[in-house]
Amino acid sequence: MHNTPPRLVPLIPMLTRRARRLARSRTEAEDIVQDTLLSLCQRIADGKNIDDLNAYAMRTLTNRARRDWRRVATDELEEDHAMTEPDALIRLDCADTLAAITMLPTPQRQLLDLVIAGETSPRALARATGLPLGTVMSRLARARARLRVTLAED
Repeated sequence: MHNTPPRLVPLIPMLTRRARRLARSRTEAEDIVQDTLLSLCQRIADGKNIDDLNAYAMRTLTNRARRDWRRVATDELEEDHAMTEPDALIRLDCADTLAAITMLPTPQRQLLDLVIAGETSPRALARATGLPLGTVMSRLARARARLRVTLAED
């Protein structure tokens, strides 16, 4: 990264933290950051204007991570999956997700049970449970994070 334009250097720690949350490994996170910085350098070298560099860098990093997720998901599709009924895979994913939800701590599980029942608004969840909105948001975030880890292990 010794050729990184000076105005990008302060973004590296922020991008690295975000990439580590999005990636499955430290190496993958480093690759995403490197790819993002390369894209930003190219855009700057081409003379293209970036109004909000921080926001643009984070959006670019997120898009790179999503692109990698799609690529990995496609690469991991095995031949025998192609012969499986399309609905079967969805049912398996739903069953895995529902099983993972049952393993969550009770406060998180209760909120997700309401989401499954149709409550999608955090404000509605806060009203339904009597919890402060911040508590609902925090529990949902922790529940989603735990589900990502659990489902990634499977």
